[in-house]
Amino acid sequence: MRSQEKSLLSPNRWYVYLLTCSDGSYYTGVTVDIERRLRQHNGELAGGARYTRGRRPVCLAWSQEAESRSVAQRIEAALKQLPKAQKVRLARANRAFVLADNVWEITER
Repeated sequence: MRSQEKSLLSPNRWYVYLLTCSDGSYYTGVTVDIERRLRQHNGELAGGARYTRGRRPVCLAWSQEAESRSVAQRIEAALKQLPKAQKVRLARANRAFVLADNVWEITER
């Protein structure tokens, strides 16, 4: 009951994020708190992905709000399939990543 009450009072907003690692690679994830997750990836707080531990410091390159956790995870999975050049384009132009006609597209925000 408490978790239901909490979710009614403060609905979780899910985000998909793209990090730039110190070796030039990218890491994609989902979270409800980007600031906390970035601190975890950089080793300031416990947690963080094994992938980013050896590639610190990491910087937030791009993020986008999602309707729900499942939508965020679908966006994350699609981002992971993109070639690095498209991830760079997404991050540099600060564009949105959306599903249109069953195809993922990088569009204006």
